[in-house]
Amino acid sequence: MSVSSDNTTNTPPSLTGTKGSDLPPLVSDKPPRVLIAGGGLGGLFLGILLEKAGIPYEIYERSVEIKPLGSIMCLSPNILAAIEQLGLYEELLAISKPMRGGRAILTDKMKPIADITPIDNNIFGYERLLFPRPEFHSLLFSKIPKEKIHLSKKVLSFQQNHEGVMVRFSDNTTLHGDILVGADGAHSAVRQHLYKTLTKEGLLPNSDNLEMKKGFISLLGTTNALDPEKYPDVLKEDCRSYGIIGDGSTPYTWVTFTVPGNRICWNVVVQLGVTEITDEQFSCSDWVPQQNQKMMDSIRHFMTPYGTLGDLFDETDIERVSKVFFEDMLFETWNHGRTVLIGDAAHKLLPSTGAGAVNALQDAVILANQLYDIKPTSFENIKQALSDFKEERFDAVKEQYPQAQFAAQLQFGQTLWERVLRYILFNWIPKSMQLKRMTKDNAYRPQANFLPQAPKRGTLDVISQNPSKRIQKEKEEEEARKVAVAVL
Repeated sequence: MSVSSDNTTNTPPSLTGTKGSDLPPLVSDKPPRVLIAGGGLGGLFLGILLEKAGIPYEIYERSVEIKPLGSIMCLSPNILAAIEQLGLYEELLAISKPMRGGRAILTDKMKPIADITPIDNNIFGYERLLFPRPEFHSLLFSKIPKEKIHLSKKVLSFQQNHEGVMVRFSDNTTLHGDILVGADGAHSAVRQHLYKTLTKEGLLPNSDNLEMKKGFISLLGTTNALDPEKYPDVLKEDCRSYGIIGDGSTPYTWVTFTVPGNRICWNVVVQLGVTEITDEQFSCSDWVPQQNQKMMDSIRHFMTPYGTLGDLFDETDIERVSKVFFEDMLFETWNHGRTVLIGDAAHKLLPSTGAGAVNALQDAVILANQLYDIKPTSFENIKQALSDFKEERFDAVKEQYPQAQFAAQLQFGQTLWERVLRYILFNWIPKSMQLKRMTKDNAYRPQANFLPQAPKRGTLDVISQNPSKRIQKEKEEEEARKVAVAVL
């Protein structure tokens, strides 16, 4: 089945519904053609992996231009091995700072509460890296051939059966492929249409119709280059991070990180449900620069180690300030037929541990492995590969949900119980227990099966991943061929 990039095509008779025709299934020795909805981190990372695997793909982004949120990002060792494997590690180091000193937690009067322990580079092999999200996005975007990224392509609907999948966009064009990947975020259009179809067929679990939970809202931005004499931390090689907890009369927490280019990323987090006034201000206002500026003006007096938040706001272009919900939801249904969901479209985690981006990238790695193993390309093999992807990833993601929720309570919670809990855990829990938790979290490091593995770093024993079925089969066939030749 061919893929049309921009032109409207006539719908094949066999693609008028989801049940298909009585024709025999199509089988091809060619790799499947993959349509990726969403030009975010997960979609781009999957594109890079498929490029390396020799699997044809196209990326379709709903926006007129790809403009990622100006937030801070943190990547942990359990995805850095895959990034190094793809040859992107050195470029990532150039736009990031390592988090060697942990994070200092302070009161709004700048009195210390606790220090969050950094990871041990000798054990884990990689340092946690901090950087502005738009710059990592630009790095990934630069690795995709320009002709394979299409903008202003919002998914309206799609149809699929044993012959292929047809996607219809808001500009009234249609595209045909073998697999559709929904990498289009927490409010995924691919997921919405898939779930609508499955609901009509009585196949969608009731839990997948629930609303995502919203517990926090974040206002964030990155300053322009700062004067090192006024902000000496920006010249330090490692990232200097501070988390400041409000005094109890407000639901605010604010965080700062130093990043390359003599800049500071800042993030103001509001816990919903603590005060009605703040809920109304942050939830109901228009998400435009003027409203963001109004909110910034109301909190500019908050203190940081660098002066007030207002000092940082004054050094930040208002157009680069973003406001986002902290939502969380683990969907049960990730795949059906030729369609699969990855990243926030399948599982939205609270960003308290940096797990959202890491899991989206890990999804891309495991999905690429499964797509590489599809040979020959048939409907049954595609369905099996997408099912195997979900089976391999679901429990790994599910385990992180309570961790992310608990971490959000520790970092951003403002209730009395959360304040007491934060003090106890940050100051009384032995470092050995913290290290044990980090060791378990960082032992899972999936890589692409079809590429040379990244060199082992650190002393930590990494969890073995499922080997490539295709590579194993090809090795067995080659051994059998050699035996046959020897007999002759």
